[in-house]
Amino acid sequence: MTSKVYFIDFRATYKENFLKKFDRLMNQAGLENCIDKRDLVALKLHFGESGNTAFIRPVYVRQAVRSVKAAGGVPFLTDANTLYAGTRGDAPNHLVTAITNGFDYSIADAPLVIADGLRGRTETTIAMDGKHFQQVYIGTEIVQADGMVSLAHFKGHELSGFGGAIKNIGMGCASRRGKLEQHSGVSPKVKAKKCIGCELCADHCVQQAIEMIDDKAFIHPERCIGCGECILICENKAIQVQWNQSIPVFLESMVEYCAGVLQNKREKTLCVNFINHVSPACDCVPYNDAPIVRDIGVVASTDPVAIDQASVDLVNREPALPGCCMEEHTEAGSDKFRAIYPKVDWPLQLEYAEKLGIGSREYELIRI
Repeated sequence: MTSKVYFIDFRATYKENFLKKFDRLMNQAGLENCIDKRDLVALKLHFGESGNTAFIRPVYVRQAVRSVKAAGGVPFLTDANTLYAGTRGDAPNHLVTAITNGFDYSIADAPLVIADGLRGRTETTIAMDGKHFQQVYIGTEIVQADGMVSLAHFKGHELSGFGGAIKNIGMGCASRRGKLEQHSGVSPKVKAKKCIGCELCADHCVQQAIEMIDDKAFIHPERCIGCGECILICENKAIQVQWNQSIPVFLESMVEYCAGVLQNKREKTLCVNFINHVSPACDCVPYNDAPIVRDIGVVASTDPVAIDQASVDLVNREPALPGCCMEEHTEAGSDKFRAIYPKVDWPLQLEYAEKLGIGSREYELIRI
């Protein structure tokens, strides 16, 4: 089955600025069909870690809020707390980070609600008949919402190759317990030759699983929860994922969580991917590297699989930007995400999502 994915670029005119164009995109993609009058609508997005600036611009989110209101819904901005130690690990710090990054009410025109409560423990169990899970743990406020709009910044990701709608929904809506379940098969290792003994990883490990022995980091596997924060925080690339079947398991686990979130919202969800400032790493890191391709545009669809496939294809059709992190496979048509993360088989998440009936990789790109 071929799904429809709607696309706009960043061109604008006096007659129609980008915000009006974005509103038209959401409506043509089926926003009004996803919302009934007075529906409580979760706008699921990533507020960005403190220090990161690649996240979706708050003014874009405000337009999404106003589009939802015009369709009769009652929107709120939401995300679930993080598993790793950072500025979004509990609701108070998460809210402060969101407001500091520009997502306060005066700008976004909607209230902020942390989906899994004060400490990430406010969760609802959803029954699953999956390969890895028989039940998944989702932030309660997202489960109780009548509808959802996934607003994802499309970018690279260390464990999934890229982060789009599937990751925004599957990983992003999970409670801390749910995030732990998805990461539990991913265990990092230390390359002693690259470790300079700076102790930064140990300082950031929420589980105190990292100890300095003979001026080298050592990870205690019995304490490690596999959140991957140490991988991201190490500037010398001394801590890396143990590349084995754990990455496919991680990808399939994330997809099963996505399926769990959509169980009561499959016909009430619109996905939007912003393909601009396509940074090589997730917005969870407290910085962002230079974008790997030019700002391409925004895509919208009711099919999370089709929209992610279309987003990958749009990025890969572009030549890499000079001065970015990519040193090879920079030509138009090359697989940018495989070039950055050669050991991550990113198509697996789309293949498995299609198998579970979440959506289709076959799509028709409709330019607006």
